[in-house]
Amino acid sequence: MKSICLPFLISFAISLILTPVVIKVGPKFGYLDIPKDNRRMHKRPMPIAGGVAIYLAATVAILVFIPLNKNIISLLIGSTVILISGLLDDKFSISPKAKIFFQLVAGLIIALSGSQIEFFTNIISTKEVVWLKYLSIPVTLFWICGITNTVNLIDGLDGLAAGISLISAVSLMFIALKMNLLAVAIIAAAIGGGCLGFLPYNFNPAKIFMGDTGALYLGFMLSYISIQGVMKYATTLMIFVPVLVLGVPVFDTAFAMIRRYISGKKIFAADKGHLHHRLLALGLTQRQTVLILYAISLIFGILANVISDFDPVIGIIISLLIIILIFLVGWLSGMFKTVKKEDK
Repeated sequence: MKSICLPFLISFAISLILTPVVIKVGPKFGYLDIPKDNRRMHKRPMPIAGGVAIYLAATVAILVFIPLNKNIISLLIGSTVILISGLLDDKFSISPKAKIFFQLVAGLIIALSGSQIEFFTNIISTKEVVWLKYLSIPVTLFWICGITNTVNLIDGLDGLAAGISLISAVSLMFIALKMNLLAVAIIAAAIGGGCLGFLPYNFNPAKIFMGDTGALYLGFMLSYISIQGVMKYATTLMIFVPVLVLGVPVFDTAFAMIRRYISGKKIFAADKGHLHHRLLALGLTQRQTVLILYAISLIFGILANVISDFDPVIGIIISLLIIILIFLVGWLSGMFKTVKKEDK
């Protein structure tokens, strides 16, 4: 456990020290979020690009505790590509297509280094392996881009994305440890530590936002950890484990896409129908809303850890039932309906 605690603590300390530096220096380089519409929860200009502190903290911890190999080098290069795209977006507001381009480049760097989703077991016969072959890289890119953006989409309240990413990283860390994947567990610990060091400045009332710089980076890293930590294992159950771990951003994004499709809007258009918006509309404060979502994320993480130990067939059945239940709750609670007062 010492091999995991040290990367976590070092990343935590670096993030805790560097974030105030970013708060002071960032605005001098134009990294300031000025509220321009009603979708913004803050009413005054805020320092942004706090993700730089998390990136540097996690990167140092990874370099110190994991020997360099092609997988780690590709991860560091890919994550830097994502960081650059976030920095560009936080300052210049680049187009969604440009962001996807950066994500595809970063994803290809990862996939071509050998970190791919290569096979699943047959969902009916768990002893039969289904090789993806030429579909391996497209499926890997789809997963990386998807998870990268789901984390970005929930970054709407003080401390929300950082806290959810912290819980998800720690959940994946424990799963990786059970599978004796020490390097993957160290990466997850580094991400978790970086998030925890950032949270004192980002929790409501926030002194800084992580921006796309942080949200895209965290999503990218979590997608990599899930591929290396669980999805490369020859069991269909391992598809569901990271989906549950990342349940809050994954299902919130799924609900949003369904909602926009039903209402005839572009599925990637912004709206105020996300789960955190709905909870705020019920009269909850930002802190209460964020803490509720932390609790939900923690429940998902515990479920994923428990299910990962099950017999594959039983685990798959339970996972499917949980997912069906989540969508049923989403439908009954109106998550598929457009909110009445939508920003133009």
